[in-house]
Amino acid sequence: MVEHLAKNLVELKKEFSKMYDGGSQIQEIIPKSKSELFPIEDHDLKLLHEFATKNPIYYDSFEKTIGQTDCIVYEGDINKYWLNSIQHSSSRAPFSPTWIMSGYIGALFAKKFGYSEVIDIGSGDGRIAFCAKVLGLESYSIEIDDVLVELQKQLTTILDFRPFCADAVHFDYLSLNLTHPIFFIGGLAQMGGITLSSGVLEKIYSIPNLRKNSGWVFAGTHSKKYTPDPKNKAGWGTLIEKNNLKYVQTISLPTVWTFHEPDETPYIFAVSR
Repeated sequence: MVEHLAKNLVELKKEFSKMYDGGSQIQEIIPKSKSELFPIEDHDLKLLHEFATKNPIYYDSFEKTIGQTDCIVYEGDINKYWLNSIQHSSSRAPFSPTWIMSGYIGALFAKKFGYSEVIDIGSGDGRIAFCAKVLGLESYSIEIDDVLVELQKQLTTILDFRPFCADAVHFDYLSLNLTHPIFFIGGLAQMGGITLSSGVLEKIYSIPNLRKNSGWVFAGTHSKKYTPDPKNKAGWGTLIEKNNLKYVQTISLPTVWTFHEPDETPYIFAVSR
């Protein structure tokens, strides 16, 4: 189901990007209801729409039929949050979110492979952690920017995905009593993601029961404007090999920063061993 949803979402995004004639800084879509192309429970879709409608980064929404799918289009602006997020001296990457539907599919992957907790590192507005909670997983979001954490707290009135305002490299992961977690790392490898991931990996590897019991998800890129990694994996190959991670799968999903690009963002799934 994960691959099926990812493929259909990519096709939906391509159709949407061709027809979209609005002027908003960011835009994304969520199907209105369950269908053959998007066999998502209406309860889950309702919560995803509630996340968008209560999220202050979106200022408008409207219905649109895209291909065979009735959708709600959400338009927004992240400039204020983007600018604030780069002011922290230890910030590894500015705020630029994945799509809510992409976060849901990523969390669905975590559930499919039996993870019990999702930890959203560099979580922005907490959408991945929120989607994990929608799917019944324990979830935590860790974000260094206090303004974004305050935004997240507004959204915990829908579901409590437990946001923390902290530097993920120095966070006390023992305090979460994790058993079988998967970590979603925010930020491209070439934009501070390597430093962030290396620090979090070091912390998790110092906890014996988690060293060989954790999953990892890295947002990659195939853009030619970035120097490619000699080990490939969309910028993450060297880090995966250096930390003795086992590559599992790549799933391409729409993100805010690839809306006008022909290629989606490849999410690299790996496991500790």
